[in-house]
Amino acid sequence: MTSTVPASLTRTAEGSALQAVLLDMDGTLVDTEGFWWDVEVEVFADLGHRLDTAWRDVVVGGPMTRSAGYLIEATGAAIGMEELTVLLNDRFEKRIGRGVPLMPGAARLLAELAAHEVPTALVSASHRRIIDRVLDSVGRHHFALTIAGDEVTRTKPHPEPYLAAAAGFGADPWRCAVVEDTATGVAAAEAAGCRVVAVPSVAPIAPAPGRAVVPSLEHVDLAFLKGLVTEVR
Repeated sequence: MTSTVPASLTRTAEGSALQAVLLDMDGTLVDTEGFWWDVEVEVFADLGHRLDTAWRDVVVGGPMTRSAGYLIEATGAAIGMEELTVLLNDRFEKRIGRGVPLMPGAARLLAELAAHEVPTALVSASHRRIIDRVLDSVGRHHFALTIAGDEVTRTKPHPEPYLAAAAGFGADPWRCAVVEDTATGVAAAEAAGCRVVAVPSVAPIAPAPGRAVVPSLEHVDLAFLKGLVTEVR
């Protein structure tokens, strides 16, 4: 976890019930979910295996250990988890070195949150080395706090990453708005007690109490996020 959170950032967003916004990275802010699948296909091809496209929905949005473990078991590849993790991260880091495309509406949303001084965190299942490379493109100044998947004991779908982000801001989880693109991330945020906006990137996500589902970040702004956190517990 990296943090630049001064005491002043623990206040609410301009007097509203919203205390912080917690954003996923891959598939939510940056268009990289497809990158991960392409890298997995390439690495397993090098190992002599062809991935079934049906497996994509299984591994999307999950922590590296779950995704890699599933693909090793599904293909029967003769490779260990640690070695595969290194290969995937190396290939992905090389891929994003060519540039990272932002999702539609991401730049506007980040600019609006910064303009209104809303405490904002990046909460990802990706490893720190990957997050830092993506931040070079997105702009680390947008985030007072960043949490990587290899910096927590249990990553998504466990609530620990979002609970850690809320605690880092001194915020109540139910007064934090989370933006996620996968069922795995949504499950983590909801288990933490956060309000959630789902912006599905690969597999559909159904609406539910305390959860909004929109087609893209172009439908999300600060007023929308404040509207998720209105009632007082």
